[in-house]
Amino acid sequence: MSGTQAGAQERRGRTRWSVFAAIVALPGLVLAGLMAMVVMWVVADDPPRSGADTVACPDALHFGGAELPDGAEVVGSCKTQGFQDIHYSATFRMPRADVPGWLQQTYPDAPAPGTEFCGAVEVDLCLDLDSPGGHPDAGAHAVQVRVEYEDADTALVRFAAFTM
Repeated sequence: MSGTQAGAQERRGRTRWSVFAAIVALPGLVLAGLMAMVVMWVVADDPPRSGADTVACPDALHFGGAELPDGAEVVGSCKTQGFQDIHYSATFRMPRADVPGWLQQTYPDAPAPGTEFCGAVEVDLCLDLDSPGGHPDAGAHAVQVRVEYEDADTALVRFAAFTM
């Protein structure tokens, strides 16, 4: 074999391996770039919070298009939590006789509250609304109201408003 042919064969072999190495390395480089972007996104973004924050109760109810009824006594603290969706909750006691009127005044277009489909919790009255309305600047997509009659005069109301 002459010197020219040996050089041509050597060049040809090197060219094949470099093309093969580039083809094999390309997916690895793309994967490494994607991993770097994910790491940067996780590090730069605020991590989701697992706990709830305390919020003023009028704000919690306002988010769901409601107001704290007259004569209501807040039980505990009102909470907000969320990462992608926002969830507000409030618990309060109010005069039992005022519950239907408060619900009707707050959500005039809502169906009458009932006792069916209230979930696993034992309640005397419940109302579930999609697009609850209420205040024009309310932000909730849905509202859940659960009412337990504690005695002849008092009702415990659990109010939740959230986005979906």
